[in-house]
Amino acid sequence: MAFVPNSIITLTTDFGLDDPFAGIMKGVILSVNPEAKIVDITHGVPAQDILAGSLMLQSSCAYFPKGTIHVAVVDPGVGSGRRPLLALGGDYAFVGPDNGLLARVIESQQHVRVFHLTEQAYCLKPVSRTFHGRDIFAPVAAWLARGISPELFGPLVDDWIRLDWPSPRPIGPGRLQGTVLHIDRFGNLMTNISQEHLSEARAGFEIVLGNSKINRLCWSYAEAADGEPFAILGSAGLLEISVKRASAAEQLGVRRLQEFEVRFF
Repeated sequence: MAFVPNSIITLTTDFGLDDPFAGIMKGVILSVNPEAKIVDITHGVPAQDILAGSLMLQSSCAYFPKGTIHVAVVDPGVGSGRRPLLALGGDYAFVGPDNGLLARVIESQQHVRVFHLTEQAYCLKPVSRTFHGRDIFAPVAAWLARGISPELFGPLVDDWIRLDWPSPRPIGPGRLQGTVLHIDRFGNLMTNISQEHLSEARAGFEIVLGNSKINRLCWSYAEAADGEPFAILGSAGLLEISVKRASAAEQLGVRRLQEFEVRFF
């Protein structure tokens, strides 16, 4: 099925809100396409953290109407030889740098086509070495939303950068090693353990995280007692570790990308 754009363009960046970068991108989009509807997914991706940006984009993109164009900019290699990309699936389009940021969403799409953005006619001029969000990604998204054929932006490529994504791995009979992928603003620990992984447990499981052991699975935050660490299946379908009315990251002394063990019994 060919991608048919609607007027929605989303933004996911590590720009924050203290500087004008996100607002400038919106100005460029509206200058090209005044009918665009711009939605901020987040500008709070940790600075230059491609893995975190990929996770935030992947966990949110499918909740938008078909035809939405998702622009993602977490770009420590801006100004280098890394390529700017447009990826089209049947449902969504993704615009951003070829540094692994788009890899997970590209892989999730059916009949995906990926284009190297080389046509200068759809970029601002001159293209700076420090702000491709303004000069390439924003105008390309706006032109695509106006109905410009994707073939006009540049050639197809199939060697886009894949992301080294931490995957759970067996470390012994009934034992699985997981990774904390993300810590949200409440201190909840999002892991790479899915509900399918938990199906291995016949009677239960225990999480060994640093010096802590967690063996309670709650179906809502209300089930836990104040200050109690517990596991819960989060809205992204991944196992999370939380502490009611406190930060699990602070209370358990956990950092992002820390590994832990799940023991099934």
